[in-house]
Amino acid sequence: MKDTALSKIHERLGAKMVPFAGYNMPVSYEGVNIEHETVRNSVGVFDVSHMGEFLVKGPNALELIQKVCSNDASKLVDGQAQYSCMPNAEGGIVDDLIIYRLNEEKWLLVVNASNIQKDWDWINQHNTMNADLKDISEDFSLLAIQGPKAVEAMQSLTSEDLSEIKFYTFKVSDFAGIEHVIISATGYTGSGGFEIYCKNSEVEQIWNKVLEAGADWGIKPIGLAARDTLRMEMGYCLYGNDIDDTTSPIEAGLGWITKFTKDFINAENLKKEKEHGPERRLVAFELNERGIPRQGYDIVDGNGKIIGNVTSGTMSPSLGKGIGLGYVPTVFNDPGTQIHIQIRKNAVPATVVKLPFYKG
Repeated sequence: MKDTALSKIHERLGAKMVPFAGYNMPVSYEGVNIEHETVRNSVGVFDVSHMGEFLVKGPNALELIQKVCSNDASKLVDGQAQYSCMPNAEGGIVDDLIIYRLNEEKWLLVVNASNIQKDWDWINQHNTMNADLKDISEDFSLLAIQGPKAVEAMQSLTSEDLSEIKFYTFKVSDFAGIEHVIISATGYTGSGGFEIYCKNSEVEQIWNKVLEAGADWGIKPIGLAARDTLRMEMGYCLYGNDIDDTTSPIEAGLGWITKFTKDFINAENLKKEKEHGPERRLVAFELNERGIPRQGYDIVDGNGKIIGNVTSGTMSPSLGKGIGLGYVPTVFNDPGTQIHIQIRKNAVPATVVKLPFYKG
């Protein structure tokens, strides 16, 4: 089990630590609901240093990224980021990721912790154009400072005007007394804020200064449990739950990051699937009665016939009701459609809804 550069600090702060994607990670400090509300209403800080980072450099860097990723990275300019996925050859997804354009010949790919080795092997396998690749995952840390108060709480730590860093753009600048960190207006919560990329040797100083600067705004350290409920309320996919090697981006509602204006791995088959329409879709649903839908629970129709399964589910702290995602035949796809979630012996009625669950 690997530690992040901050694992000992989390333990000192009383975090409940759990193994996650091969790392010893804080799942909660005070409790999921308190931490969730902190991010929704003010500002919280997550250690997400388990994520993977690859540098892609050289004159052929973009060509490689365009080949392995579904979105069109050629549209990016320096200082922009883009959500994308890497399709496999069988119609599924190797991983979802964020692409950062540092400059024309220098790019950063941020991938899921559980997929670092798989992604590394996949990208290298397709690097026929000899782009320069470097896995820097072990050397870099990542903090997510999330919530509506993030801009004002963190402004004293940088010479950049944080309010000028728009969603999915970033600056390489000074932060918390450290030069050359990436300040990125990205995150996984739907409540705004920043992600800070820095070297492992720098992250403790940044962590301490973030908590100090945010004290007047009620900042708290936040664990992975609240990260999951926050992303669930937005309907953001989690790799390994809602998307994996067997789910296509079209089925998963990721057609918007699948651009057929260029060639990429398995583009032809995915284009056909988009034109004909997939047989099943990832839908969002809310329970009409009390209950908590959990990953793996069956989704059934009005006659009790199994039509799919829950891929992610939780009790929404913001809405006070059970919410979830799951794959069902396309006929059950429309908002307002009634389905049932099999929770032990009860088929609990639920309604298909449009995302996000949480409207802010």
